[in-house]
Amino acid sequence: MNMHDRDPDRLPSLDEARDALELLRSWAAAATEDERGMLDPALRNILPGRGTNYPPLSRRYPEEFVADSAYKDTMPDLQNGPASLIRGARQQIQHVGISNFRLPIRFHTRDNGDLTLETSVTGTVSLEAEKKGINMSRIIRSFYGHAERTFSFEVIEAALESYKADLDSFDARIMMRFSFPVKVPSLRSGLEGYQYYDIALELVEQAGVSRKIMHLDYVYSSTCPCSLELSEHARQMRGQLATPHSQRSVARLSVVLDETGGCLWFEDLIDICRAAVPTETQVMVKREDEQAFAELNAAHPVFVEDAARLFCEGLQNDPRVGDFRVVASHQESLHSHDAVSVLSEGETFATQSLDPRLFQSLYHGG
Repeated sequence: MNMHDRDPDRLPSLDEARDALELLRSWAAAATEDERGMLDPALRNILPGRGTNYPPLSRRYPEEFVADSAYKDTMPDLQNGPASLIRGARQQIQHVGISNFRLPIRFHTRDNGDLTLETSVTGTVSLEAEKKGINMSRIIRSFYGHAERTFSFEVIEAALESYKADLDSFDARIMMRFSFPVKVPSLRSGLEGYQYYDIALELVEQAGVSRKIMHLDYVYSSTCPCSLELSEHARQMRGQLATPHSQRSVARLSVVLDETGGCLWFEDLIDICRAAVPTETQVMVKREDEQAFAELNAAHPVFVEDAARLFCEGLQNDPRVGDFRVVASHQESLHSHDAVSVLSEGETFATQSLDPRLFQSLYHGG
């Protein structure tokens, strides 16, 4: 005699589920370990002492294992989970991604040579309020797809568009930081040495507007004009030997590139800095160079306000430069504090707040 449930689609009641669980546990108490091991893993998890009910786990790395498509489809992906998994405020995030993944990038120089430099890359996208997160490795994979090409902003644009599409985001940003070597001559001895310039290239796409930005740190010596005058006063009035104070100083120039004016090479921005404030720190120095540097500083004494305005003048006179910002720090040898200035032109860098560690980041060790 066969008996059939009158309603095969009926879900078990809570009492029936409890009875079934009790029956399973009673069976498990008398079953062997091998019999329990044959259960579905989800059922084993609800048995008493489940930590001992798992079959022995392999400690050998399975080199021969291949994760095929079917297997990968079973793997959890929390970052692409439903909005119900969002923790905290359900708010848009302007930038989320990865920072300081490094790879060699080939750069073209103004004199038609190529340099391969270790480059630190930061890549971010916007995240909508209803999305849980992003798969950050996709940013790296997208960038690697273009990393073998000689750098240009077109290469960055291609990488940015790739991961915007892959991550389904509206806004995105890529920043590349590297140290750019330029061989410079000494002032009088004829020696040459490599000066290294910290450069960052940034491509920002926000609300459909794209901006190409170049950042350059320029290291120079600043002789205090007031201290220079006071030293000369002591010599003239009292025959007293005195020396003006000067110090290593750093200016960070950030410029939006205006491509209608032509290509602004890294070396071009360096030349703008040298023309504005010629007292760049030296690489190779003999006695005649040291004397020349003292004379050069005396010919170009500069307050931090002067430096900001001199750099500003150079940038304003170049048609390849759009919006810009100059941040200068004179790391005082007289005072226990630094003298700083910030000058910006245009909307790109206009802000009422500064990074609390902005000026600390301008420190350049030898």
